[in-house]
Amino acid sequence: MDLMSLLKTRRTYRRFDESRPVAAEAVADMAEALRLSSSAGNLQPLRAIFVTDRAQAAAIFPHVHFAAALPKALGTPGPGERPTMVVALIYDGSRRSRWVDTDAGIALANLTLAAWHHGVGSCIMDNIDRKALAAVLELPEPMAIHSMVALGYPAHRSTVVAPGSDGSLQYYLDANRDYFVPKREVDEIVMWDRWTDERQTGKDLEKTPD
Repeated sequence: MDLMSLLKTRRTYRRFDESRPVAAEAVADMAEALRLSSSAGNLQPLRAIFVTDRAQAAAIFPHVHFAAALPKALGTPGPGERPTMVVALIYDGSRRSRWVDTDAGIALANLTLAAWHHGVGSCIMDNIDRKALAAVLELPEPMAIHSMVALGYPAHRSTVVAPGSDGSLQYYLDANRDYFVPKREVDEIVMWDRWTDERQTGKDLEKTPD
């Protein structure tokens, strides 16, 4: 899959085929993608715990929360739909620099794109019980959890659509529990040369910046 196809189709997935463990080749590529992530000052402060053991993944599940914008019954994976792999992104809490979140964003993008290259869906989670997860993962102080990523082969579709007629950006599910994710048009988010409050036109976007 080429890069732009990866970017267009790598959406958040919240229900997985629990009968399929993530392939070893995909796990290896995710690890390599993390290793190659850009890092401020090349300090590389992040570490990761890859959880592929089913019992450990099950112990983690109660302490992470999916799709805060949806009713729990819709947004949370049910039996047979839970992630088969979880990644915990870790940093030294006693040395948290201003760049940790930037590094983490780059690392998470690398990780999830490498996963999707193998057809493995992902859900990045910040709404998590870090204290409980630290205990499950036997994390020593001062190491801290930045975020968690649920992974597995998707059991639903996720499609980019235009915002609602009222401009709503709220994602939603259809009768099949497939996701639809509104995204703004390019001319609403990209401006040329300087800030403007007016919508750019398609004609403007055809111009090549100086």
